[in-house]
Amino acid sequence: MASSTPRLKSIYEDKIKPSLMEEYGYKNAMMVPKLDKIVLNMGVGEAVKDSKKAKAAEAELTAIAGQKAVPTRARQSLSGFRLREGMVIGAKVTLRGNRMYEFLDRLVVIALPRVRDFRGVTEKSFDGNGNFSLGLREHIVFPEIDYDKVDEIRGLDVTICTTAKSDKEAKSLLVKLNLPFRN
Repeated sequence: MASSTPRLKSIYEDKIKPSLMEEYGYKNAMMVPKLDKIVLNMGVGEAVKDSKKAKAAEAELTAIAGQKAVPTRARQSLSGFRLREGMVIGAKVTLRGNRMYEFLDRLVVIALPRVRDFRGVTEKSFDGNGNFSLGLREHIVFPEIDYDKVDEIRGLDVTICTTAKSDKEAKSLLVKLNLPFRN
């Protein structure tokens, strides 16, 4: 299977990288901020009572990412939540390379416009180191999920990690990658 370069990656190389070099006056092309990885996380609190829910979440996250999801486990026991150490309480996937660009393209072009009452993502979700996080209340906005087969609508956390040194540079990169920020 010969994989072609994702649309967003070629746009980054051809248009975004030169424009960022000019905007911030980088001397070297390696200094230009780029996407490092995208981490998808789905927490399933109900998995404490029913382990099948964690398996379903894992399968759905695998479908969304196009890469096998790994279960996340409880680090410590909490008797108030009936939680034991090592119990599966969610799933996560780390995307890099071409899959990362393809996922971001699907997120911006297909999934975010399908979110109800969507007015853009907030600028307050940067962590100070050039990484951006956003939460989706419904994972069913992705076309890979068959709405009729979903037992429960779950939330999904998306963390976009960049090589940017500051939030300003990271925001500039994400705006150029068409991530819709609120005005």
